[in-house]
Formats: sequence, C-alpha cells, structure tokens
Amino acid sequence: MKKLGCLVAVLPIVAFAQSTNVDAPAGWADDPPSLTSLVQIARTESSLRLAITRYTQDIAAVERRYPVPYSPARIARLRQLHEGWRKQLAALDFAALDREGQLDYIALRNRIAYALDRLRLDEARAAQMRPLVPFFDDLRLLQENRFDRKPIDARAVATTLDRVAKQVVELTHALKEPPAADAKNRAKPVSGAVAARAEDQVRRLKEMLADFHAYYDGYDPNYTWWARKPWTETDAALQVYADAIRTELLGVKPGTKAPILGDPVLADGLRADLAVEMIPYDPKELIAIGEQELAWVETQFRVVSRRMGYGDDWKAALEHTKDLAPPPGGAPAAIFDIASYSEDYIAKQHSITLAPLAREIWRLAMQTPDRQLINPFFTGGETTRLSYPTDTMSFDDRLMSQRGNTPHFNFPTVQHEIVPGHHYQKFMRDRFNSHRGPLNDTPFWTEGWAFYWELRLWDVDFARNDPDRMGMLFWRAHRAARIVFSLNYQLGNWTPQQCVDFLVARVGHERANAEAEVRRSVMAAPPLYQAAYMLGALQLRSLHKELVESGRMTDAQFHDAVLLGGPMPIELVRARLSGAPLDAGMRSSWRFYDSIKSR
Repeated sequence: MKKLGCLVAVLPIVAFAQSTNVDAPAGWADDPPSLTSLVQIARTESSLRLAITRYTQDIAAVERRYPVPYSPARIARLRQLHEGWRKQLAALDFAALDREGQLDYIALRNRIAYALDRLRLDEARAAQMRPLVPFFDDLRLLQENRFDRKPIDARAVATTLDRVAKQVVELTHALKEPPAADAKNRAKPVSGAVAARAEDQVRRLKEMLADFHAYYDGYDPNYTWWARKPWTETDAALQVYADAIRTELLGVKPGTKAPILGDPVLADGLRADLAVEMIPYDPKELIAIGEQELAWVETQFRVVSRRMGYGDDWKAALEHTKDLAPPPGGAPAAIFDIASYSEDYIAKQHSITLAPLAREIWRLAMQTPDRQLINPFFTGGETTRLSYPTDTMSFDDRLMSQRGNTPHFNFPTVQHEIVPGHHYQKFMRDRFNSHRGPLNDTPFWTEGWAFYWELRLWDVDFARNDPDRMGMLFWRAHRAARIVFSLNYQLGNWTPQQCVDFLVARVGHERANAEAEVRRSVMAAPPLYQAAYMLGALQLRSLHKELVESGRMTDAQFHDAVLLGGPMPIELVRARLSGAPLDAGMRSSWRFYDSIKSR
C-alpha cells in the first residue's frame, strides 16, 4: 500500500474495522473517566491522525520560519510544502484507510486546496499595495538572509537602510503634499482596503527591522559602527510614514475614532471559503437564507411583544428588556444564576453526556473596555469573559454596554459560551480527536454547534419568561443578520456603514455595539465566520432531523458523536454519523435548507 513518502517511519497505516458505530462508550465522562472506555475510543482513532498532526505542525513551523506577510519567500516555501503534501496525499490508497482516516483525507485535501488558493490571493494583494511599499523587498531580505544564516555585510546593510530611509521620507512627503498632476498622469486612487493593508505592512516591517537590528547591534561591532544610525533613521521614517498613510489615505485624524476598514475577499475569495467548508450554496442563496430566518424572527418578536403589552412594536419591547440590566457589580451573579439554570435544564433532558469536570472548572472574568470596542458582548471558554461598563467609559458608552448586556440578552449566550457550548467543545476537543482542531478550524462546527443549542432550546420552551424570550430572539436575529451583512460586505455590495445601519434598523442593536460588531466582522474575522453561526446551526438541525427524528439515533448518541468526532465541516460530520459511502473525490452536495424563497 502507498504511504506518505516522508512519513514512512512515523506513519503506520493501520486497517481498523470499518464501523459506523458512533456511540459514546459508557463511562467515558466519569470522574475519573473509565480507562476501558478510553481504550475503546482509542481503537477507533483515525489512521491519518499522525499525518494530520505532522501537516499542521509543518505548516506552522514554516510560517514561523518565514514570518513576513506577503513575502515571496514565504509564499514560495508554503506553496512548495502544500504541493508536496497534495502529491503525497494523491498517491495514498484511500480505500485502505479506516473510515476516520478517509474523513481526514477529504478534509486535508480540501484544506490544502484552500491554502494554495489563499497564497494566490496573498500574491494579488501584495501586488496591489506594492506602490505604497516599494521598499518591501529591501527590508524583508535583511531578515530573511539572517534566517538563511548568511554572513552579514554591515556596509551593504547600512547602504540599504540609508536608501530606504530617504525613499520613505519622499513617500511621506508625497502623501502630505501631493504634486499637481494633469488628468493624463494622475495616479489612480488607492482603496481604503489597500491603504489599510499597506499601513499594517509598514508597521510589521518596522517591528521586523527592530528584531533584525537587536540581533546585531552591540554584539557585532562592525554592524554597530555602520548600521546603528541608518537603522535609527529608517525606524523613525517608517513610523512617520505609517502614520501618514493612516491620516492622509485612511482619514484617521488625531482624537477621532478610527473608521471601520476591512479587506473583502469578493466573489472569488468566497468561492474558495465555501469550498473548504463544503457549503454547496452560492453567496446569493445564503443571503436569501439569512433574510428568511430574519423574517421568521421578526414575526416571533411581534408575538412576544404582544404578550408583554407592546403590541406589534417589538422594538419597544426590546427597549424594555434592555432596561432590565442589573446595577454595576451585579452582572456576575446574574450569569452564575443563568449558568446553573441552563446546565441543570440540559442535564435533566438527558440529551447529551456532560462531564462533571467541565462544569466545575469554568471561571468568569470581565472584558476590558478596550476589548469591548471589538467584542461588546459575552465571550466563552474555560475563562468566560463578560462585557459590562466600567467607570472609565464615557456616559453614553456605559449605557450602551449595560443595555446591550442585560441578563435577558445573556440568557441564551451563557450556554452558548460555556456548557454545552464553546467551553465544553474545547474540553472535548482537547481530549478526543485533538488532531482535527488545527486542521479544521471551522466556525461552522464551532459556532454552529453553540448556536444550534439556542435553536434547540427555543423549541423546548427553555426561557423563564418573556424578557428571556426577547433575549433569545435578539440573538437569533443577530445571527441571521450576520449572514446578510457579512456576505454583502465580502461581495463588495455594502460598506461598513451600511452594515452598521442594517444591524441598528433590523436587529435593534445599540449603535456603538453595532459598530463594534461590524468592526470585528470586517477587520478581525475570516470571511465566512459571522455567517457560520446560523448556517452551521441550520446544518446541525437538519442533520438532527435526518438521524434522530427518523429514529436512527437517540439525542445523546447524536450530540455525543458530534463532539467526540471533533471539528470538521458539517457535511463530513453527516458522512461520519450516517455511514454514507466515502470516496477520495467527494465534493459538497448536501442541500441542508428546506427551501429558499425567490426574491
């Protein structure tokens, strides 16, 4: 049987029994766990586990070795590594792998294709910002030659630094006092996305150059004599130039709030992201799904609003719910109450096996004011962070933070972030099929799972009262709106300001919170991340209907199997749990949404 050539010594391909039994062994969640059950799980681990671990570690190592973003050396080395893995994977005997190995094969094949596509995007983006950073190669080669262990020519380095310092000063002057140009020779305007990318690149080059300088300065007398002064001048010039890009091209003036600027991937980029996530819908169809889900929530808003005495004015009912926030210092106690209620409620349903240790170890911390500018809400994990106003915020920002984090808004997100949501996901991911986490960093599994529980708990009337229901609907509207605004932004259809206005008008966000949400979405999150919450949840809901409501699995079998399998595109989860045949060329085909209404 063919193997991954370079891994012959470390990658035995063991042919396990082909089984579709995904039941969790009895006792695996005991405290301490049953060793017999853990041995049983280990016998069904993927035959590609070592290969996946090797791949993710190799890629991470090369990225550390070539740390300069957009560097041709980095891109070339990563492309070589990915292409090598693709060739070795294609030579592997797919039929000889156990079922878990076949799932990993498909996921690895997709991830390599995606990585190669992203490298092509990096090359295109580098070319776009080249006119703003013409000195890029001069500076990145200093560090790369050092990492290549080449001897240094101190005089040549000083010459390079002197030339770059003068060039950067000229570029800065041209930004601040642009020369008059006739219509024929007038330079094309630079987009905000390209300018923001260039500013970030200049600041990264400055940091890289400081690291390069610190390696030699004072340790190599020849370098110090030649290069210390030109390095100082270059360092200062880069700082001034980055600030000039920010003020002159991005319009960020001292004392003003920075604009929301991202870097949309457009239609071609979204195609690659949808392919690696195994989503067979195009962006237009996904936006239609978001709109349909948002319309459903708006109908439910009116139902609850009427019961609360506000008629069809659901925004008035939402405003009332926002005003039910606890006083300063009272928010943690409310979170602890919700956590106890939700964990006990879910445990009594017997719909998932909950490890006692996971419930014991999570802790609460407060979100810093600076962090609330990017994430104004609740964030999860073993250390879960709560956004709530502090005395350092402006009066308006305090009110918005308080109103946006009322306990009734936190009600559905406590279980989303803690148990059985993100904290419990990580607890399980660290213990079972941990090799899949670095490979399949998919929000459709991660965020989709957490939001799936919000959908499920709504269906079983989890809420304690109508303000809780308003909170649950608020977040459901928020996740539907994320599909609409994030994909319209990534396609280039909407500006960040249009996204903010949409959240305020259609979801009822406080404006500051809407701005923070959009800032996070377009500046920090991958292209499909925000859409993945609801889309991943809808996939899991559809899969639950297919496997549980049909009687093929119990609730506990289904939920335990999803977590024990580890993160992967939900279509692969479906294949894993259903026992469907697999082949090396498997492509996405699962239309998980019942119907998309034409607009």
